[in-house]
Amino acid sequence: MQKDLGDYRKSYEKSELTEASVKENPMEQFQKWFYETEASDGVDEPNAMTVSTIGLDGFPKSRVVLMKKFTFEGFIFYTNYHSEKGRAIEANPSVCLSFFWPNMERQVIIKGKAEKIAPNLSDGYFESRPHGSQLGAVVSDQSEVVPSREYLEGKLNKLEKKYYGKEVPRPEYWGGYLVRPISIEFWQGRPNRLHDRIRYSLQEDFDWKIERLAP
Repeated sequence: MQKDLGDYRKSYEKSELTEASVKENPMEQFQKWFYETEASDGVDEPNAMTVSTIGLDGFPKSRVVLMKKFTFEGFIFYTNYHSEKGRAIEANPSVCLSFFWPNMERQVIIKGKAEKIAPNLSDGYFESRPHGSQLGAVVSDQSEVVPSREYLEGKLNKLEKKYYGKEVPRPEYWGGYLVRPISIEFWQGRPNRLHDRIRYSLQEDFDWKIERLAP
């Protein structure tokens, strides 16, 4: 099987990114871009991001998850701590996050360290989830091999009966991670593949160094 994609080309011409226009703090710049993407109504889930980890087998692995909050400290997402990504983060908290917003011709690449958030914060988010999503977190031994779809649905059916009309407690193995960035790169597509790349790097005095990278 073969398909030549050499003729797939697009000219990026929607915007530009200059050192004079960016915010001094990368989280403020991220907020600006995120809100612009959200307002553009051209991306179904602007909070969808790729999380890349180094697995216990030594291979990198990437998957898309949903960012649920961002602050000056960093980016928060939730998962099963016993999952493949959770075990990878436990062994090596160095991760990479990336956002791609094609309608804006933009991407953001973040390098940082992941750490578990406080249990009470995970409790608060878990309580805000729909009842079905809460049950799903309990049912799924994420990343483990299961015999069939019917096996999962059977477990869910039992839990639906057990917790009918009742509060579902957050499993202690499920919660949030905060990724504290050490580097954030903003990429803006430009004509002739001369894209704008502005990188913020965290310095020892906790200031951010701003540099332009060649495309």
